[in-house]
Amino acid sequence: MARGKQPGKTQRAPKVHRAVVTHTVDEFESAFWPDEQPVDNAVVMTMGALHEGHAALIRAARKQVGRDGRVAVTVFVNPLQFGAGEDLERYPRTLDEDVRIAEANGADVVFAPSVDEVYPNGEPQVRLAAGPMGERYEGATRPGHFDGVLTVVAKLLHITDPDFALFGEKDAQQLAVVRRMVADLDFDVEVVGVPTVREEDGLALSSRNRYLSAEERGHALALSGALFAGRDVAAQGPKAVREAAAAVLDTAEGVELDYLALIDPHDFTEAPDDFQGEAVLAVAARVGATRLIDNVRIIVR
Repeated sequence: MARGKQPGKTQRAPKVHRAVVTHTVDEFESAFWPDEQPVDNAVVMTMGALHEGHAALIRAARKQVGRDGRVAVTVFVNPLQFGAGEDLERYPRTLDEDVRIAEANGADVVFAPSVDEVYPNGEPQVRLAAGPMGERYEGATRPGHFDGVLTVVAKLLHITDPDFALFGEKDAQQLAVVRRMVADLDFDVEVVGVPTVREEDGLALSSRNRYLSAEERGHALALSGALFAGRDVAAQGPKAVREAAAAVLDTAEGVELDYLALIDPHDFTEAPDDFQGEAVLAVAARVGATRLIDNVRIIVR
């Protein structure tokens, strides 16, 4: 008798995931709901160029819905969220590798539609507006960005109809505006935030990291270094947090700062000097030609 087996016990074979790749809504619906069996399902929305950060989201989705649930990964480079002069055309498109990563981490279906499939009537004339939450920080630098994000997220939520939608905490403002949209517009989905995945030296994983030269990558470490410095003095209050983080960036080479902000995560406004509780310390900067964002969640005393 094989070691570990007991008489009279049926050994349950591990579920082997083979992700089905779909490109149309009809294909997706046939693959994602092959029967009427009621199971939990989850979606991870991406723009492709998947890396370990996305893999962590997919694994978290699998854990959320369990062995018998269903996990969808969307791969769509959404033109609505790119502004003039941004990197829409050069944004990496690596579908074969994306499918491999999605499958290896527990996805059942990959939905990789064309722009015409998502926007069959051309550029949508009616869009969701992110409102004041979407006009600050990233929204101030990239006007209309979050309107484009929310429009496509709403469409993909309608198509995939998930119980859970998982988003990375690295894009903290995106997570905040999606949660607010879901609450304000009564979407029947639970939005789950997943912690940022970092390299061993602290650099937050990003699809845009591949644009960095070796020298620029070294310069980019100032972003996480500033955030960690602020986190280390969180018990001393907001002023100390801002000063510690700014001190790192003030001496950083090759970094063009966009913003450094201590943010109240509930409405994504700047935390006042007497703020206490959970906050988001966020930074955005250009390193060479590449714009990077990062943040950490801290408890300010």
